[in-house]
Amino acid sequence: MPRLDRLRVYPVKSLNGIDLEAADVLDGGTLAHDREFALFDRDALRSTADGTDPDPADSDVVINGKRTARVHDLRTDFDPETGVLVVEPTDGETASFDLESAAGRDRAASWFGEFFDEDVSLERNRTCGYVDRPGTGPSVISTATLETVADWFDDVTVEGARRRLRPNLEISGVEPFWEDRFVGADAPAFEIGGVRLEGVTPCNRCVVPERDPDTGDATPQFRERFVEKRRETFPDWADEDAFDHYYATMLIARVPESDRGKTVRSGDPVDVVDS
Repeated sequence: MPRLDRLRVYPVKSLNGIDLEAADVLDGGTLAHDREFALFDRDALRSTADGTDPDPADSDVVINGKRTARVHDLRTDFDPETGVLVVEPTDGETASFDLESAAGRDRAASWFGEFFDEDVSLERNRTCGYVDRPGTGPSVISTATLETVADWFDDVTVEGARRRLRPNLEISGVEPFWEDRFVGADAPAFEIGGVRLEGVTPCNRCVVPERDPDTGDATPQFRERFVEKRRETFPDWADEDAFDHYYATMLIARVPESDRGKTVRSGDPVDVVDS
């Protein structure tokens, strides 16, 4: 039976995720604590002071894995109950910061500024987080997809694929690329424990999945092999017109306003429903 097997959020954008047993859907449609904080280039952030919001996917503004492979030199953990972020660099001392306090956030920004050698601002968005595609919600993938992708490469484990692709919701008990069915013409929706999710777009991948999540080293020919194998295994029942190219996997979904405020829980059943 299909079910939500894993629920993972990424409290600080581009840093490590944490597994949760349950998460509320925020008013903005994202999961609580997902990309709640983000590190920004302070100078670039000032250039958006005309009233427009910074683009959380723009590596000229946000400090993310597309901008620098240095993010792979950090191990982080976050306690959603206390708001404490623990940061362990591979070549330095562990530090911790209380992100619930303005002083703690300022201390964290200063620490990350020294680490990345940039003028860094740590910002917070409690309504919808700093997801790459504003207005969308959780990312969704099947365990079978992760297993298939890992099998394409000699040195990639399932957990390694999970950390490279960074999904929020992982569905077990379904076939590889199950999530592809929710985009395109006449695509159905699905429910997780009664919370409705609708497909928005396949997730086009960037440079980050090409890198070993521990070392930051690029896997040789990762993109080329991924595209080759994705083309070979593309499901007959998926709408190919909904995909810009084959370097894409994982679903970007949205939660309709009527279901925001509800809670998704690990172990919840998953049901496909009409569009």
